[in-house]
Amino acid sequence: MSTVHSRLKIGLSACFSHADHARSLFTGKTLQYVEQSIAHWLMSTGAMVVMVPCPTGSTQRGDVTYEHYAQWLDGLVMHGGADVWPGSYGEEPLHENWAGDRIRDEYDKALVAAFEAVGKPIFGVCRGLQLLNVAFGGTLYQDINTQVPDSFVHRDAVTYDLNYHSVNILQGSRLSRLYPGVERVRVNSIHHQAIKRLADTFEAEAFSVSDGIIEAIRRKDPARSYVAAVQWHPEFHQSGSDTIDDAAMLKDFLDAVAACRAANSPFAKS
Repeated sequence: MSTVHSRLKIGLSACFSHADHARSLFTGKTLQYVEQSIAHWLMSTGAMVVMVPCPTGSTQRGDVTYEHYAQWLDGLVMHGGADVWPGSYGEEPLHENWAGDRIRDEYDKALVAAFEAVGKPIFGVCRGLQLLNVAFGGTLYQDINTQVPDSFVHRDAVTYDLNYHSVNILQGSRLSRLYPGVERVRVNSIHHQAIKRLADTFEAEAFSVSDGIIEAIRRKDPARSYVAAVQWHPEFHQSGSDTIDDAAMLKDFLDAVAACRAANSPFAKS
């Protein structure tokens, strides 16, 4: 078993529950939290997971910044959750229910910028994929069923993470090399927004079979820091199920994190 000091330290972006005076618990207080499955997914390899709290806001104290976390942690995972605010990519909400979370968007974009500035690897899940695309200049469908004719129902509130569909992996992509000989996989689907215009920074690595929705992206330039994301939730994969095994994706990310840490070690050039 590795020592505490040798374990990778992975930052996990927070979900927000904004102050609500109608809430009986923590009345009027802002809550920041993580969903247990994704933390445990990252911890399954021995990595240590640290939720990165938003350092700004009405209760801010002290001088801790996003940059401090980016310097201290080895990599970043962008969590799933609320819709992205359409204003983040220059649009007005088409429906009041799709207004998203502007405060969380600003937090997420600042977090991505801090890790990007120091060249630390970033991996996105579901909303994380959408946020990364927007942060690098892309746009989203605010609602797939409204804006993509004959689309699959990518989010079912009743079945939730038991809603599945097939995805084609782009052959020749890095994702395909993680799953050699595999062209089509089954994934869970828990989203109603998706990439409309892919940011120039990225290339698509997988597409929904039924409607062509982009399901996985990766930074084009291999000389730049690692940035990749998937639209499904790999942390919800159950051992023995027929959905895509999450292990190869997680190893790919953590290998990049370990390589980055080694390259930045004070002993790397000694």
